[in-house]
Amino acid sequence: MPVRIRTETRFSHSPRYPVAPCAVRLGRYLATSFLRLVFNLHELRIGVIDLVTKGPNRALYARVMHANLASIMPQVVAHWCEELGHDVTFVCFTGRENLVDELPSNVDLVFIGAFTQSAQLAYALSNLFRFRGAVTILGGPHARCYPEDSCKYFDYVLGFTDKNLIDDVLRDHSPNRPVGRFLTAERQPQSLPGVRERWKYIKPTLEKAPLIKIVPMLGSLGCPYDCSFCIDSEVPYLPLDLETLKHDLRFLLTRFRRPRVAWHDPNFGVQFNAIMDAIEQVAPPDTVDFIAESSLSLLSEKRLKRLRRNGFKAMLPGIESWYDLGNKSKTGGQTGSQKVRRVSEHVNLIMEYVPYVQTNFVLGLDVDEGVEPFQLTKEFVDKSPGAFPGYSLLSGFGRAAPLNLDYQRDGRILPFPFHFLNNNHAMNVRPKNYSWGDFYDHVIDLTRHTFSWRSILRRYRAVKTQIPKWMNVVRAVSSEGFGRIKYYSEVRRRLESDLPFRRYFEGDTTELPEFFLNRVRADLGPLWQWLPRGALQHDSNAYLKSVDAPVPAQSDVQGPEPAGAAVGDQRVPRLQGWDLH
Repeated sequence: MPVRIRTETRFSHSPRYPVAPCAVRLGRYLATSFLRLVFNLHELRIGVIDLVTKGPNRALYARVMHANLASIMPQVVAHWCEELGHDVTFVCFTGRENLVDELPSNVDLVFIGAFTQSAQLAYALSNLFRFRGAVTILGGPHARCYPEDSCKYFDYVLGFTDKNLIDDVLRDHSPNRPVGRFLTAERQPQSLPGVRERWKYIKPTLEKAPLIKIVPMLGSLGCPYDCSFCIDSEVPYLPLDLETLKHDLRFLLTRFRRPRVAWHDPNFGVQFNAIMDAIEQVAPPDTVDFIAESSLSLLSEKRLKRLRRNGFKAMLPGIESWYDLGNKSKTGGQTGSQKVRRVSEHVNLIMEYVPYVQTNFVLGLDVDEGVEPFQLTKEFVDKSPGAFPGYSLLSGFGRAAPLNLDYQRDGRILPFPFHFLNNNHAMNVRPKNYSWGDFYDHVIDLTRHTFSWRSILRRYRAVKTQIPKWMNVVRAVSSEGFGRIKYYSEVRRRLESDLPFRRYFEGDTTELPEFFLNRVRADLGPLWQWLPRGALQHDSNAYLKSVDAPVPAQSDVQGPEPAGAAVGDQRVPRLQGWDLH
């Protein structure tokens, strides 16, 4: 069920707030009433929807983990709206709920946070809420990467978002149709509400997690590295307030016997000593389980010892390529087999101190050619059997990275519907050095090697603790292992036997194959009827076309059909929440 949060919501008593709860509620009510009187404000009914996934998902891994993948920024926006005196209903969609039943009703405004894979679902929801009379606002990575397309289906599309920007939207909140307004702050917010302030949204989301419950936290924004394919490549690194971090850990230690925390930092530990000092000041050694994504270059043995002492149970280092990005892996100019050997030794060292390690790779980079990159990755899998490899197909997400301009100039971006842009269901960048058939042959061979029963058993034996052991098994036999082998094999079969399917991949036609259309229809279910006409299409070169123009170029954007338009007869050509990075 959605979480109903009102301005007069119960305020939990704690030593940090010694005033009686009734007095706190009265004070907040009087303060809110005063602000409304002075500034002529009225209470709005606001819905905030966090789309963790793009449709119903009953996969084993999804049931165990999706509730733990909730984004932070939708929770932040909900908190800000409530602080500004409005009535908030919060929904986190993990794929297990009946979304239509979960949707907030009778609202004035709806904020939706979405990654690109959930864009078509977000567009359908916006159409539905507009039909009901609400104003709709989109935030998250998709809003930042594809503002031109998003403005066709939302009244407001938000890039970098701070409290002042939210306040401006709520003060105006007038519909903008047929073309919405793109708004962005000058920079990322300098501070964010912590776990204590977001708890009323975190708690009911975690209740959907049947076994493992993980709280999302942030220690920094942006990234010091400039990986050409990454959404953080040009976002300045910004450490967040350590006092908030310490307050949050103290709070969690009162809510859980042993809290589990996932750091959503793009690259955790850049200011390693400062953040470790803060953790050690408030949490006794190894009383909180931490998960973080970091670079190998930051994970020296000295630091690994300190991480183990402070309860770090999972690390997700990015390797990306065997021929590039040596600064992230601390391998300098070493490439190929030399880099495999060096990285494998480093990963095995990490596993002596941290029980769960996921290594991230990007397949299909322009530096890759022939079978060797895939063979090197198989070699790594064998040399570091305890690590779980995470494979992503090279994808260009609109404005996410400057490299995408080169892909668009070269005519290499394919207009796959957003629904498939999650780094594995479609690769929308034509590979530079492979035919599609050869590329998928290599991907399938690597995936089968990685998730063979032999590799699964070796991975199980190489990990020392029980939860990581079984998490690796669940991921392997679920959608990330066996599921992808099945999906990639079907794509490869159709590339060989289905001429229209292959012509679409080659860019010879923009007519979407039925294979993809049917998957979108099945995933949206009853919301399919609310998908606006044309919403499966987008201009894959919009970033290139608007380099020298304002964002979005409203004169070039046409609005959607009226709410409720049928899509069954349309002629169809052609993913980490709110964007913090």
